[in-house]
Amino acid sequence: MFGIDPGYAIVGWGAISFKSNIYKPIGFGSVETQAQTDFNQRLEIIYDEIYSILNRCRPDALAIERLYFQNNQKTAIKVAQARGVTLLAAQKLKIPIFEYTPLQVKIAVTGYGKAKKPQVMEMTRRLLNLSKVPKPDDTADALAIAICHAQAQGSELRRRLYTKGL
Repeated sequence: MFGIDPGYAIVGWGAISFKSNIYKPIGFGSVETQAQTDFNQRLEIIYDEIYSILNRCRPDALAIERLYFQNNQKTAIKVAQARGVTLLAAQKLKIPIFEYTPLQVKIAVTGYGKAKKPQVMEMTRRLLNLSKVPKPDDTADALAIAICHAQAQGSELRRRLYTKGL
């Protein structure tokens, strides 16, 4: 499973395996772009880097956070554009794409839909048996999204719960 936390300054990514109810990290990191770089160039960097990582990893699925609108419309539009080039990279490689809401990710990782970010990050660390929470935070978020997908695909009941769009 491959998780993406979309953004345009930092795109977190994380690859995990899930077998016999055991999660194992395969790799994780982030793609970062500089603020002074032309925005279109930033999108190109994100596309190229994510395409390269996906092409090397060849995951069976890509899980990404469903975009939700915040107060800042300008930021949301830029995140949506960055998310689009990420989805294009997966589509070009014929990798199935799955979307999850922040609520679904929180429930999958912590069992509690109102969990705070530090709780989600700590449970992600524990589930993956990591010595520390990955940095930047976007990387830990991407791993949490991958865990959510593993949970959603783990049983018929889970699949039905997640397809209802919690």
